[in-house]
Amino acid sequence: MENIITSKDNPTVKLYQKLSSSKKERLQYGLFVLEGLRIVEDALREESGITQLILTQKAQERYGEELLQADLRSTRTIVISNELGNKIASTDTTQGVFAMCRIPVQRSVRSILKSDGKFLVLFGLQDPGNVGMMIRTADALGIDGVILSGSCDLYSPKVIRSTMGSVFRMKIAVENDADVLFSELEEAGTVTSAAVIDKDAVSVTECSFEGTQAVFIGNEGNGLPCDIAQRCKRRVIIPMHGNINSLNAAMAAGILMWELSK
Repeated sequence: MENIITSKDNPTVKLYQKLSSSKKERLQYGLFVLEGLRIVEDALREESGITQLILTQKAQERYGEELLQADLRSTRTIVISNELGNKIASTDTTQGVFAMCRIPVQRSVRSILKSDGKFLVLFGLQDPGNVGMMIRTADALGIDGVILSGSCDLYSPKVIRSTMGSVFRMKIAVENDADVLFSELEEAGTVTSAAVIDKDAVSVTECSFEGTQAVFIGNEGNGLPCDIAQRCKRRVIIPMHGNINSLNAAMAAGILMWELSK
């Protein structure tokens, strides 16, 4: 390891900050950032292409021996001051464990589809915390894949952090062209269901989810665009009681994925 780095102008520190704050920089360098012991350990365990490990002095003392047991032959490790760690952290109480990771080759929708598979389509989702939570829930419930269309950047720090490591295990495709998306789903014989708030929609409790299935979840505030909902083979609704007529997008996705996984 090198000597302790204290300057914010260090090239590695500057690159980490660029990647943390800018999608453009992430795409340019083909890298994204990780923060936190657990997600860095998950990335190392899944051999997810960590190129740079950054530890604060405190983190090196506390976690260094544990982290260095992993195969780090292709990973450069540096130590920075605790103060510098606080400056580059995106959390209030950082553990002082940071990493840069290669963005994997983007999967196509076709490449993740399989017969009798169950899939979640996130259409126009803009809250990174929600997107990350949905990916994590999909992993927990055994969903076969997640497709992002017109949604926030999969590799933003908040999405990655919210997945709690599931981003390294789940099959995730990105397809922003709705025509291509529906074409590939239809070619695979997928039954598409639009989650809507409409009294004429079919209750999710009355739906059969046999065969290859994909459930569409729309934007947090506006739901699915009408034209997208109409292109799906059916519209489904989660029955609710009282005066409640909508749920948080991540909560709704969790309920729908539970029904899918039965």
